[in-house]
Amino acid sequence: MAEGRAGAVRGTLRVMTVNVLERTYADWDRRRHVLARGIESWRPDIVALQEVVGEGDHDGTAELLGGGWQLVAHPRWSASGVGAVLASRWPLGAVRATAFPDTGRTEAGAWRGLTVVEVRAPGPFGTVLIAHHKPSWPRGYEAEREAQAVMAARLIDSMAGSGHVVLLGDFDAAPDAASVRFWTGRQSLDGVSVCYLDAWAAAHPDEPGHTFSPANPLVRRGDMPEDEGRRIDYVMVRCGDHGPTLHVTRCERVFAEAVDGVWASDHYGLVADLVPPAHPPGSWRDRG
Repeated sequence: MAEGRAGAVRGTLRVMTVNVLERTYADWDRRRHVLARGIESWRPDIVALQEVVGEGDHDGTAELLGGGWQLVAHPRWSASGVGAVLASRWPLGAVRATAFPDTGRTEAGAWRGLTVVEVRAPGPFGTVLIAHHKPSWPRGYEAEREAQAVMAARLIDSMAGSGHVVLLGDFDAAPDAASVRFWTGRQSLDGVSVCYLDAWAAAHPDEPGHTFSPANPLVRRGDMPEDEGRRIDYVMVRCGDHGPTLHVTRCERVFAEAVDGVWASDHYGLVADLVPPAHPPGSWRDRG
């Protein structure tokens, strides 16, 4: 594939997130092959999948990833079997999950929630906490997304200690939304503040990087044909007092082009390469 490449450089943690658009939409039989080949080509170490289907004998995760992965599903799935799954090539430690509660409004996206997983990565990373976040999707539900972000941050912090944390998923909010501003340390919510580095913004500070775009024909054919284009899918790295604990060497959109006329999804995915910083945050380097 033109946008794929061989696996990550040794000593690099490669993570991917992609909303695959559930199989009842568009041409799944062709789309799933594009998705599977793309994931195989990029060879990520961690994959966060949204809108996968697991119903009856159908295993949408295995259909896209094959075998050899450690899998953690979101805590709640829709009545039609739609949900989210986090996959790791490496062994797992502790796992915690929460399903975000109803708010009194009619809730779309019954499978909204968070999974937090200890991944036993090889050196130089050690244990890395991976958080797969999927809040409410409707455009007018930012209040719900704010509350869900605070709930997610508290759960992550209860497990994280001082180690590395990577947060990723389909956040259904643009960078200027309050929930994303909260994650990136630009505002507090409910008396809580955190700070994560947005990998796309670090690698492409002057590019909007829309992951849900009317340039994609599946967006124009879908439920939101008038969407103006937004960046709503993210990879983020938690910051300590002196900044992010991992350095972003690369962040790219994936599935952002048709393959033999087939668009993989109405979302573009993201791949990010992360490495330990050469100069550890919180230390002084005497020489340049």
